[in-house]
Amino acid sequence: MRVGRAGCEDQGVDAQDPGDGPPLRNETDSERLDRNWASLLQELRVVQTGVALLTGFLLTLPFQARFDMLDDTMVMVYMATVAAAVLSTALLIAPVAMHRMLFRRHLLVSLVAAAHRCAVTGVLFLGVALTGMTTLIFEAVAGRPAALVAGGCALALFIVFWLVWPLSMRTGG
Repeated sequence: MRVGRAGCEDQGVDAQDPGDGPPLRNETDSERLDRNWASLLQELRVVQTGVALLTGFLLTLPFQARFDMLDDTMVMVYMATVAAAVLSTALLIAPVAMHRMLFRRHLLVSLVAAAHRCAVTGVLFLGVALTGMTTLIFEAVAGRPAALVAGGCALALFIVFWLVWPLSMRTGG
């Protein structure tokens, strides 16, 4: 694992060229950390609202009349979906809580690296939650075969656009 000029693990938090070349920007380590932190917070703002709405919606479902119509398999899908949504919510809000707890402790290097890991993991769990939600909705509206196809398609989309494509860009593919 490489450590970039700003002291951050080279996992997308440091603005280095794909190789070991010079930095892409003429900025100090402190400026780079501040920019990385601001960029990460902006990304979190975008996704936090959606994951909070999804989690809130999921938490109300058992109190709806049609919820009792779910079979055991779909109840398990629901429970896994709620668990993924709650984990995603916790991970995507964690950087803000960590920042508050570490404020003025001069630990921005550690904070940016930890927040990056939380954001990546939180987005992965969000993909799982959205896949489960897609499966549940299609089950309620169109039946099991459509639910399995829709859930599989949703999962494939998240894997391609949130994982495979970005990773291929990191390696120059």
